[in-house]
Amino acid sequence: MNTIQGIQMIGTQRSGSNLLRVMLDGIEQIVAPHPPHILQRFLPLLPKYGDLADRSNFYRLATDVCQLVTVNPVPWEGISIRTDEILAACKQQTIYELFRVIYETAARQTGTSFWLCKSMKNMFYAEGIESTGIQPYYIYLYRDGRDVALSFKKAIVGEKHIYALAQNWRKDQEAALRLKEKTAEDHFFMLNYETLIANPEEMVCSLCEFLHVPYSNRVMEYYKSRESKNTAVAGKMWSNVTKPILKNNTNKFLHELSSEDIAIFESVAGDLLLQLGYSLCTPPDLLRDSFSDREMVLFNEENIRLKNAFIQQADPADLEKRRPQDELINRIKQY
Repeated sequence: MNTIQGIQMIGTQRSGSNLLRVMLDGIEQIVAPHPPHILQRFLPLLPKYGDLADRSNFYRLATDVCQLVTVNPVPWEGISIRTDEILAACKQQTIYELFRVIYETAARQTGTSFWLCKSMKNMFYAEGIESTGIQPYYIYLYRDGRDVALSFKKAIVGEKHIYALAQNWRKDQEAALRLKEKTAEDHFFMLNYETLIANPEEMVCSLCEFLHVPYSNRVMEYYKSRESKNTAVAGKMWSNVTKPILKNNTNKFLHELSSEDIAIFESVAGDLLLQLGYSLCTPPDLLRDSFSDREMVLFNEENIRLKNAFIQQADPADLEKRRPQDELINRIKQY
């Protein structure tokens, strides 16, 4: 029986997932490396590799996936991902098997019994992940979607127009809640960011009970850890992981989003906000049931403009950290 077990964090980025990752990395039995987003990046590229039953095609895929991990902006310190060793451990020739073996290799090399993957979108790939024999513990971390949207507006990644941000947040929460219905209760843990930062020690203790691992005092000193420092150096949007808990990091959207943006978000995803325990700000008569095709075209054009403008103004050091992975993916697209 496999003694190494998986933990998959799900939800939407900009919800405190890196904070929770570095906190859980302080648990002796858990290794939680920064995610290279293996499945999210490679599933759309699989047609470039042809039939993976062909060993040479699978070898090319494995080589590129291992390279993606190797050039991750936050290094997997103390972990060596070698293509030949990964291939030797694979029991199937699939992208999901490469994912399993890479994370289990990380756990084996660090002497831990759990690996944690923070690729939040992996809830969309749960069936494929579980097809390898993994029965992950799912941690569904969610946050007020309006604060998530505000955070994305300031980050180097993600959409920038409120309509696109609301649509994505809605789809993510719906997918996480669907997965909850299919997963055994003892393998699914729901946690909201607001409670995590208000009662961090209590919430991580609850998580440790869920995972059947002992709590460690190192959890609350996460911001002093080498993993946190490496993460913060890799990009400005992760700088908060080298600071103690920001207790007041909630409801920022009330002061920084326009009433129009809040109304658009709540029109698109208000029912999910309510389902997850959040209150709406917009009077019911100002909420929209739908938007016209013309409005959505304009929203999309503005989203593209904002994303391009953000990249133009981004810190060159942030872009440089991401360049090796971007170059790898662009090279694969040329196959």
